[in-house]
Amino acid sequence: MLARSLQMLLLLPAALRLAFAQTSNSSTACNNSPDLCQRAYNNITHLGAHDSPFVRDASTGYSLSGNQYYNTTVQLAAGVRLLSAQVQMNSTSGQLSVCHTSCSLLNAGTLRSWLQEVNTWVEANPNEVVTILLVNGASASATALAAEYEAAGISNIAYTPTRSSAIEQWPTLQQLINNGTRLLNFVATLTDNTGAPYLMNEFDYIFENSYQNTAPTDFSCTANRPDNVANNTSGALGAGMMPLMNHFLYANETLFEMPNTTYLATTNAPSGGVGNLGDAAAQCTSEYGRVPTFVLVDFFNVGPAISAVDRLNGVTAPVGRTGVSTAVASASSTSGAGIMSAGWGKGVVVMLCLTIWAIGGEI
Repeated sequence: MLARSLQMLLLLPAALRLAFAQTSNSSTACNNSPDLCQRAYNNITHLGAHDSPFVRDASTGYSLSGNQYYNTTVQLAAGVRLLSAQVQMNSTSGQLSVCHTSCSLLNAGTLRSWLQEVNTWVEANPNEVVTILLVNGASASATALAAEYEAAGISNIAYTPTRSSAIEQWPTLQQLINNGTRLLNFVATLTDNTGAPYLMNEFDYIFENSYQNTAPTDFSCTANRPDNVANNTSGALGAGMMPLMNHFLYANETLFEMPNTTYLATTNAPSGGVGNLGDAAAQCTSEYGRVPTFVLVDFFNVGPAISAVDRLNGVTAPVGRTGVSTAVASASSTSGAGIMSAGWGKGVVVMLCLTIWAIGGEI
C-alpha cells in the first residue's frame, strides 16, 4: 500500500506535489509546535536558560554559583531553545572552557565537550532550531571559537546571516530546518568574525534590557545594552535589533552576589506577584510593539517559565516536550546535602574574591 501511494504521488504534477509537501509540513512540529513552523525566527519568543552549563546539583556540590537545576540536555528536551554560556580560558589546561566567571569557581568542562552535548541533542531532534549565546570572557578570536565548533562537529548546521548587522527579515523555522542551518550562534562580544561568519556578534543583532536586578521591582524593558542604544529602545527596535529580555534576580550577600531563589517561584511565574515573568513579558511586548525574541531566566523549570513563553507565542498544545519538576530545590530536596553548606565546600575564598568583580561582565 505504501509503495502504491508513493507511485501515485510521483505521477502528480509538480504543483500538486508541492501542495502535498506543504500539507505534510503543516502537521509537523517545529520547536514543539506546528504553529511555529512558518513564523520568522525573530517573530517567535525563544525561552533561554541563563548560564546553561552551570548547574546546582550533586555534580557541582550544589554550588551557589549554579544557575540551573537541570543540565543542558534536559533543558533542551523540556523546551529551552536559547542556551547562554560563559567562555573562559582554563589556565591549567590551556583550553577554552565553559566556566562561571573563573574556572577556579565553577568549571563545566571544555567548550567543545559542551557543544558536543548540544550537538547530540540537536542531531536527535531534526525539527528543532536552537540558539547559542556565548559570553566571550576569554576574548577568544573567531578562529579559536570556530575550532571548538568544528571539533564538536556542530559547525556544519550553523546559520550564516545575509548581512553583518541587524536583519529585519529572518528565515522561518521551517526554512532553517529545510536548509540544514538549525543552529544560530551569537557571541558577546566578537568584533571580527573573519573565517567564521556564522559566529554573529551579539550586539550587532540583539539589544538587552538590564540584567543587574536584585529586587522584584527592578525589572525594566528599557534597552540597556549595547551602549549605543542604551535608554533608546525605539532606536534599537527601529534598527531591526531583536529584544532579549533578561528576567532573573541576584541575591546580595555580604561580599558577593549569587542567583536569587527566594523569589524564584514568583520571578518565573506566568502570573501573580510582583515581578512575575508573565506580567513583565506582557509589559515589554506592549512597549516594544512586538514580543521579545528571547527571554532569559535562571532555573528555567520553576514557574514554569515555559508557560509564559507559550502564551507569548500563542502555543496552547505543545508537543514533544519532556516534563520536569517545577519545584525550587531546597536542602530537603538535595539528599540532605544542603545547598548552602555544599556550595561553600569548594574554594569559598575564590568565590568571594572573584564574584564581586565578575558579575558585572556576564549576562
